[in-house]
Amino acid sequence: MNKVAVNDFVKRQVKNSGKTYSPDLSFEDIAKHAEEQMALGNFNKGYRDGIRIVQGSPEITKHFFCPFARIDENSKLKAEVVRRRPDEEPYIQIRVVNADPLPSGRVEFILYRHDVLEENNEHTTNCEWELISIHTIPEGVDILPMSPVTMMRNQLEMPGGTKAQYTSEEWAESAKFWQQYAAISKTNYE
Repeated sequence: MNKVAVNDFVKRQVKNSGKTYSPDLSFEDIAKHAEEQMALGNFNKGYRDGIRIVQGSPEITKHFFCPFARIDENSKLKAEVVRRRPDEEPYIQIRVVNADPLPSGRVEFILYRHDVLEENNEHTTNCEWELISIHTIPEGVDILPMSPVTMMRNQLEMPGGTKAQYTSEEWAESAKFWQQYAAISKTNYE
């Protein structure tokens, strides 16, 4: 039995979603790669016990679309009120509409352990680990901080959040990064 399975939540990461996706790998292929990389020890602890950030191999990075652009004075931004899922509160999503995507530097796979997902009944398999999210990090960026909206959802234990506490430095680094980068509007890569 596989140790890493595909959680239904990651299946939203497809073309035109404004998120990292692979045009030629299945979610099962990606989970298998994450499992192999984790077995090799290529991961870091996430923001709490039971969450791992698995480093994709350099060879696999070319299979992923990077949805981010750097914001500058000429950037045109679009704000929209959206929900990730029907049971979650809406939030303001910012997209840049006049930029091309940055080249992919590397890819990370976010895995949650079964017991962590069970806390909010968000597991969709019985595997030990589930692939929750895929993040392509732009070339030249060392760390892709969690978005402030995700941090808020987690720390306030809102629907869709996973219980966590963050330091003031983590909040500041997140706000700083997301003032410099944004996901591009899907009209830029359709």
